[in-house]
Amino acid sequence: MSGKKEKNIPLVHSKLRKSFVKVPEEVYKASGIMIFEKRIKSLLFTTDLAIIRNSNADSIMAVYPYTPQSTISSAILDVANVPCFIGVGGGTTQGLRSKYVAIDAELSGAYGVVVNSPMPNKDIKEIANFIDVPVIATVTTLKDDYIGKIQAGAEILNVSGGRYTADVVKEIRKDIGDKFPIIATGGKTGESILETIYAGANAISYTPPSSSEVFGQMMDKYRNEDVAH
Repeated sequence: MSGKKEKNIPLVHSKLRKSFVKVPEEVYKASGIMIFEKRIKSLLFTTDLAIIRNSNADSIMAVYPYTPQSTISSAILDVANVPCFIGVGGGTTQGLRSKYVAIDAELSGAYGVVVNSPMPNKDIKEIANFIDVPVIATVTTLKDDYIGKIQAGAEILNVSGGRYTADVVKEIRKDIGDKFPIIATGGKTGESILETIYAGANAISYTPPSSSEVFGQMMDKYRNEDVAH
């Protein structure tokens, strides 16, 4: 018997929409997380509307360093053609404000809401009891009370530990077992993404290049073509 035959995947593009921000192939080694019957392996970490519309990621994780605003969430949800997970606070924004931002995100079509690591467990509990989409709780170090977050109602953990992410995922996985879903940042290389997956992450959050970086690469290509001619 020969080895497993590789599937032939036909590729279809339009004349104009050829330039996409692609998540690294290594991401597809992850098991994925089934959320409302959709299997999600990749989450694009961005609020850039142009990139959101021109990416092959399974979903969007829209978290930004300002107090959450429904106008921003609505714009992202209107533009995206994949499931979105919307940030609802955690540091500066907590309590009732986060709770109502979360219900607004759900009613606007979000697949889940993301709370940052400082969010008190009592607020996670309030949000989890109030909405009907998953609460994703961010964990940055092993000092975070991730067990408490789960007990408060978080249905998914989002590990963002910088260069220590794989180590943090590995230790958390030992504590909580194989069944609980974990999203984690995978870094910029295929090697670091695979390390994070093998540590126990079910899905990978990928930070794409900025629009200015993508545009810069495009302009370099145009310049080189001009020189060649």
